[in-house]
Amino acid sequence: MAEETRPSAEDIILYEKDPKTKIATITLNRPDALNAPTIAARLRYAKMIHHANVDDEVKVLVIRGVGNNLGGGADLPEQADMLSETAEVSLLREFQIDEDEGVVYPPKNSYRYLAQLTQLYANSNFGCRSLQDFKKISILEVKGYCYGWHFYQAADADIIISSDDALFGHPAFRYVGWGPRMWQWANTMGIRKFQEMVFTGRPFTAKEMYDCNFVNKVVPRADLEAEVAKYAMACSNTRPTDVVMMQKTFFEVMKQQQGEYMGSVLTAWLESMLPTVHNDGGELTLGDEAFEKGLNNAVKDNDSLFPPEFRLSKSGRKQAS
Repeated sequence: MAEETRPSAEDIILYEKDPKTKIATITLNRPDALNAPTIAARLRYAKMIHHANVDDEVKVLVIRGVGNNLGGGADLPEQADMLSETAEVSLLREFQIDEDEGVVYPPKNSYRYLAQLTQLYANSNFGCRSLQDFKKISILEVKGYCYGWHFYQAADADIIISSDDALFGHPAFRYVGWGPRMWQWANTMGIRKFQEMVFTGRPFTAKEMYDCNFVNKVVPRADLEAEVAKYAMACSNTRPTDVVMMQKTFFEVMKQQQGEYMGSVLTAWLESMLPTVHNDGGELTLGDEAFEKGLNNAVKDNDSLFPPEFRLSKSGRKQAS
């Protein structure tokens, strides 16, 4: 997709607050692309979380998506040149550095080409780990796909309310080949169930995620917004915001004792090793061939190799029922 045809960050990431209830809402508004954030949108997302964190008129933050899904991950076509074996591309915009500022980005054959970027993702200012450092109450409203980058948000949210049709997972376990946020997911889901997700590549249902204590509540799709509103209002009416920040600091200390940030740094190192990965022969990886074929086609063909109940495609999964 050409850069000029992508919606603006302001159109993709909507933000509003109600000073009376102290509930703010971030709405991911790109339903035709499964609410995929662009680089610019991801940076705006981090900025809005930062605003909510400082704003005295906000105590609770709800994150939701327009359409049938919370989201299916980041805008991978936007990253096609970065994933290409041949294309040379600067990643300066990820760092909010303009091309005309005289900064030279390291070449693709250097360790720093990916390592600097993956380390950046451990910084809460750049939209992958922003909820982790949010010192107020966050509630994630999940429906349809909660996949890829959106699954990152599920790792860091305080409360997850999910519709019963949701699917959770990450393309790293099926076709991208990276190893994002594994530490935090394993801590939250439990290592045995998370290993199953990693090694089979299959998405987990909302009920499965509830059963392994990752999701707080599962409701029918028709009841989802009302249930989230109920939780948000209850959180808004509890202890003062100062107390909430004190409580969140306690939980932050607990997470850091468990190694959450160390896990993010380790993730950065692991992901930077992607160019050294040698395929056995038949695996799908996102490179020139996959994008030339068409990402949807490549993923769909790969999906057909798995049992119906392990598939990512909703239509493909229906064959199992």
